[in-house]
Amino acid sequence: MNLNADFNRPAIVHAGKLDWVASPMAGVDRRMLDRIGGEIARATSIVRYAPNSRFSPHVHDGGEEFLVLDGVFQDEHGDYPPGCYVRNPPTSRHTPRSDAGCTIFVKLWQFDPADRTELRVPTAGQPFAPAGDRAAVSVLPLFHDTVEDVRLEVWAANAAIDIPARGGLEVLVLAGSFEAYSEHFTEQSWLRLPARSAFTGVAGSDGCRVWVKSGHLAAIRTPQGAAAQVFSGG
Repeated sequence: MNLNADFNRPAIVHAGKLDWVASPMAGVDRRMLDRIGGEIARATSIVRYAPNSRFSPHVHDGGEEFLVLDGVFQDEHGDYPPGCYVRNPPTSRHTPRSDAGCTIFVKLWQFDPADRTELRVPTAGQPFAPAGDRAAVSVLPLFHDTVEDVRLEVWAANAAIDIPARGGLEVLVLAGSFEAYSEHFTEQSWLRLPARSAFTGVAGSDGCRVWVKSGHLAAIRTPQGAAAQVFSGG
């Protein structure tokens, strides 16, 4: 399957309006945002676990990154309530489940193959800090390396928001809304911009809280092990 697989073009998905699609595991459904491949895929999805559902034990050959949106995600390493941000690097293994049910935003096969950094960030109740010269924006950092930057941002009501995206950008709405590209983005709306672009939008009247990832779309990794260079500007 190829879904929003041209990374030289913007992609917009209002996932909250999509039907849920069943996965191979009973009780686990998903809303696909982008995808290259079948059940082993480079994928960005919103995944819903029904109460008492689970996946079989598996290894993440290409790594897994997720943010818990609601409920409690679980595996043998712990319980992850809303707001938890997790990075399971390549070669990591777990048996995911949810006793009470949950919804997560998840990205697969998007790690550097040499990355072995495990990360668990419980964001609930953590303070956001002013974003320097970006007025009306507060930030909670999640992860940063030489390639990518991942964070939560809060945008003040009606604020004009500009974000450079030299190496590409993704934005997922967690709460509130914003206007951009003649579209109205609400909870679970997702935007992906290619490298050498920039985001310009306006937060809604109640403000907006978003997950943001930038710098990571210069090379697109796939389960076949290739890194497709989509931007050569560093």
